[in-house]
Amino acid sequence: MEKDFYEEERYLKAKKRVKEIKGFYWHLFWYIAVNIFLTFGGTIGYIFQGGEISEIHFDFGMFSVWFFWGIGLFFHWFGVFGRHLSFSKSWEDRKIKEFMDKDKSDY
Repeated sequence: MEKDFYEEERYLKAKKRVKEIKGFYWHLFWYIAVNIFLTFGGTIGYIFQGGEISEIHFDFGMFSVWFFWGIGLFFHWFGVFGRHLSFSKSWEDRKIKEFMDKDKSDY
């Protein structure tokens, strides 16, 4: 009975983690899609109004959405993946084993 409880708890924790990762990737997708649309849409609109590509000035206003939304995206990324970036003892042990295995295969 106790084993079932821990399995259920592990399942719910893993499901929550997958939902967080999926949420980040959707955020990243919309960040790229919307900003490309805004950037190229503004450029095409400028050209159709009689401007020329050589006259386009890439000022901060054109990329402010990229910049500020990017800050938000960075914090979303850090919230999802940042807590797993620590260089723990188990990480060190895995890396040492990885390098030892690689070194062994070189001989």
